[in-house]
Amino acid sequence: MQRRHAVRWTTHALLALMVTAPPLRAQERPFVYVSNLTGTTAGGRALTTIGDQTAEALDRLGAALRQRGLEYRHVVTVNVFLKDARHFPDMNTVYRRYFQTDLPTRATAEVDLPDPDALIQVSAVAARGAKQVITPPNLAAPALPYSWGIKVGNTLFISGATSRSPDNYEPVLGDVPAQTRRVLGNVGLVLKAAGMDHKDLTSCHVYLDDPRRFAAMNQAYAEFVPAEDPPARATVRAGLMNAAFDVEIQCVAEASPNRKVVIGEGQQRSRAPLSPAISTGDRLYLSGMLSAGPDVAAQTKSTLDNLLGTLKAASMDFTNVVDTWVYVTDIRQWEAIKKVLDETLPAGRPEPTVIGTPLMGSNFLVEIQMVAER
Repeated sequence: MQRRHAVRWTTHALLALMVTAPPLRAQERPFVYVSNLTGTTAGGRALTTIGDQTAEALDRLGAALRQRGLEYRHVVTVNVFLKDARHFPDMNTVYRRYFQTDLPTRATAEVDLPDPDALIQVSAVAARGAKQVITPPNLAAPALPYSWGIKVGNTLFISGATSRSPDNYEPVLGDVPAQTRRVLGNVGLVLKAAGMDHKDLTSCHVYLDDPRRFAAMNQAYAEFVPAEDPPARATVRAGLMNAAFDVEIQCVAEASPNRKVVIGEGQQRSRAPLSPAISTGDRLYLSGMLSAGPDVAAQTKSTLDNLLGTLKAASMDFTNVVDTWVYVTDIRQWEAIKKVLDETLPAGRPEPTVIGTPLMGSNFLVEIQMVAER
């Protein structure tokens, strides 16, 4: 991981972007996305411990939620990104103070962060509608502070799952295919408890400890998802919180009679078990997209062109985007990527989640994944 070199994206600038109230149209949408929250300063002093930074980041999450008329209890999923996995226990100690009942789903990974002073970065999704905690009867309750699933209407958020025994939550060891099968087996138990199954999965994040195991993961993954319309997906290399695990998968599912694969004009299906995008009618889940190019700016521009083509195939454009994730091989190149985003995307767009992490191809420098709504 490239921790020594990072582009300074100031906490104050990020917070100003995060807590600015969105336009009325975004206010009325069912989900609110808050991204890239850090907590490196408070009251004019630097915060240097994981405990202090976690508390400040979650305080800022609370402020962002209140700006939108929401509270912590409305949060349905949280992504925690740590600069160092050894901070995981201390982060959890603070995290438990903010989320004590009806815990949101969660995934935690070790990555490079845009702010070189940040030890933790948080992104979250909150729901305006009533949420239902999904507790599968045949899946042991997590020992960590998260729920297996949170359902809001027809949409289900599933925690990042690792290879754990459904009987006692203990690690189930094995190679990547074996772990992937156990992971998706557990995901299936959450889906079943919510009245769904694997065919309802719309989008997944796959975190692999070793990119060389990508093909092996895909082989097992394909056994569970529908061949004709597999969920959108992004797969990156990230450090997991337990050395026993090689893969973690975090998913969203949505039961919809209007489900269909969306492919942009001139685009082709991937050989991997994923769709370019899955439409459920009013919502479009796009896969993480990559493009070849001589440098990161060229790759970013080409990737945005591909994303726009997919959006247009669903009668949408960048103004419909509500959530964006940017995966950067070298976090030092984030400013060059941001420049292209600023030139291409509409003003007032949602702030993206930005993490530094190797991608599934040695020549790719940036991957971008989106969710859009009508």
